[in-house]
Amino acid sequence: MAEGRTQGRAVRRYLEAMEAHRPKRGRKRTAESIKRRLAAIEADLPSADPLRRLQLVQERMDLRGELDASEQKVDLSELEGDFVRDARPYGERKGISYAAWRELGVPAAVLKKAGIGRGNSR
Repeated sequence: MAEGRTQGRAVRRYLEAMEAHRPKRGRKRTAESIKRRLAAIEADLPSADPLRRLQLVQERMDLRGELDASEQKVDLSELEGDFVRDARPYGERKGISYAAWRELGVPAAVLKKAGIGRGNSR
């Protein structure tokens, strides 16, 4: 039972990290463009009406979070190693198909390292 929890934890940590650092659609914002927008918000806040101020404060919070997240570099290699070790037995026990892993965005090369192939479908 402990082995199953360990495998589940490794799979969950990898999938969460992968999802959290998946590239976003659309034009990429740079740290400089975020900082420029933050400066513009600070300039607009004093003269904004209450509803606009509320929106600006939320945008400022969102941008600061985005800036912080962009400065954090994530090394998926350790998480990937744990995933590769545990994904196959976890997937077999839970009946997870190759297609399900791929739909979540797990790269085919990672699945191959884990010993999960197209033939592992339900």
